[in-house]
Amino acid sequence: MSAKETGLTPPFPKERNNMEEGTGLRIKLFGDPVLRKKALAVKKITPRHKQILSSMARLMYEGGGIGLAAPQAGILETMITVDIGSGLYKLINPKVVKREGRQALEEGCLSVPGVCVKVRRAKKITVHAQDEEGKPLSIEAEDLLACVLQHEIDHLRGRLIVDYASFIERMRIKKKLEKLSRQAIEESGGIPPEYQIGSAGKKRFQDEILPESETKSCKLQL
Repeated sequence: MSAKETGLTPPFPKERNNMEEGTGLRIKLFGDPVLRKKALAVKKITPRHKQILSSMARLMYEGGGIGLAAPQAGILETMITVDIGSGLYKLINPKVVKREGRQALEEGCLSVPGVCVKVRRAKKITVHAQDEEGKPLSIEAEDLLACVLQHEIDHLRGRLIVDYASFIERMRIKKKLEKLSRQAIEESGGIPPEYQIGSAGKKRFQDEILPESETKSCKLQL
């Protein structure tokens, strides 16, 4: 979600180079297989996890976002960072345990730049998680915060906003996603075997690049 278009001011410069300097963390783009994998629960919190969370927060701010999940940085562990302007959350093993009501917001994603999809989610939720010290947390969130938390937790399950797109929306954003997929392949060093043309994974690759808004920017970048 974009800090600029929600009236929030990130504490770091907003040049979008997709990489957090000095850590090697980079925002993965649509088409990178890591975004479709299920993240693993963190069983023991170590100084490494604290460092990753701090790097994720910086990457999120520099990308102009208000949420980021570890898989978006290429890390398959259940960690997210969120800041809608009321303070930074660094959450480990977050899980939605209660949902109430409904809301529908136009969402964007740092991993799917230039694409907006209207997503229907719960309006109010309760999330159980741990902080970076391992302390249990219970967060009651509604409206925007609830939306952001659900979006990031989706990432931990390999789910993206394009999965919520209608058939018409998928046709509209098809070219943009194809371009992002090619860029992701180049950045990841080539096409994985299951995505190579002529392999058993050919149809899977074609399906993956289905779901542009004509480069319109979404207010919410996560």
